[in-house]
Amino acid sequence: MKKTLTALTLVLAGPAFAEGELNLYNWGNYTSPEMITKFEEETGIKVTVTDYDSNDTAMAKIKAGGHGFDIVVPSGTYVPIFIQEGLLMESNPNQMENFKHMDPQWVDVEFDPGRKYSVPWQWGTVGVTVNTSVYGGDINTAAMVFDPPEELKGKINVVPEMNDVMGMAIHFAGGEQCTEDRDTLMKVRDILAKAKTNWLSMDYGNIEKFAANDLSAGINWNGASMRARDKNPDIAFGYPQEGYPVWMDNAAILADATNVEEAKTFLNFIMDPENAAMLSSFARYANGIKGSEEFMPDDMKTAPEIVVPEELKGAAYIAKTCSPAAIKLYTALWTELLK
Repeated sequence: MKKTLTALTLVLAGPAFAEGELNLYNWGNYTSPEMITKFEEETGIKVTVTDYDSNDTAMAKIKAGGHGFDIVVPSGTYVPIFIQEGLLMESNPNQMENFKHMDPQWVDVEFDPGRKYSVPWQWGTVGVTVNTSVYGGDINTAAMVFDPPEELKGKINVVPEMNDVMGMAIHFAGGEQCTEDRDTLMKVRDILAKAKTNWLSMDYGNIEKFAANDLSAGINWNGASMRARDKNPDIAFGYPQEGYPVWMDNAAILADATNVEEAKTFLNFIMDPENAAMLSSFARYANGIKGSEEFMPDDMKTAPEIVVPEELKGAAYIAKTCSPAAIKLYTALWTELLK
């Protein structure tokens, strides 16, 4: 199925006491319609949600100007870049009423210390999704994608997010996150070039394809993998023992936002535990807001995509922003991979 970017406009008649509009630029299939409806009904602010498929896509469109968006949802690895480029407003979410609900571990984060620019949207892990009716061996390895068994070849999808794929490939090659070591990166290049011959696609939209058995393996996000398992019980999520990233996506107001007060209202709204739970219930990721768990489905409390096996917790690493030199090297390899 050809990947398309769509704009979803959710319009409901708001209360007579309020008016306004808000333009949200977010990852596709990642925004709870139920939460948007509740926000519109409670505030009278009409929300338009426009989708993107990668951090790079979002940044390129915003840097080009004339986009008309108020809020964007970049990953933590991209927040410092957005800030350095002057693309985000210092909106001080840390002074908003609902900031008290934020889990302390997500306050003084490296990408936005003290939360002057952003609030948590959702967080999760990057691993491998595998159809266990096709492959019955150990799936807790990135070999499912980078050196796949015969039964998986030709039915593999890799999400088109450079940092996620490069990070996993570097660890598979025996390196560390953000390495600039040329020998390691040449090994990564060779691994990716050989692996790509066994891939079917590099596509963001994969939930329905896994559910329909059109895909058998791939690099994927844990929530997307759970949503596929909800539709197909043969789908399982593996945590690569070689190393896998923990990430957080964050909502932030753009420096050239038109609807600033509406955007601030929205940031405060999604820090409310019940509203944060709506995001998690829809996309199947954790959210970084204390007290939201009591409003979420019971199956998320025990889901294998959410609860990391004890023996594999040590393989996790927090995704961070690499140096400009490292990013330049990774971009060159990524560009070569996409040819």
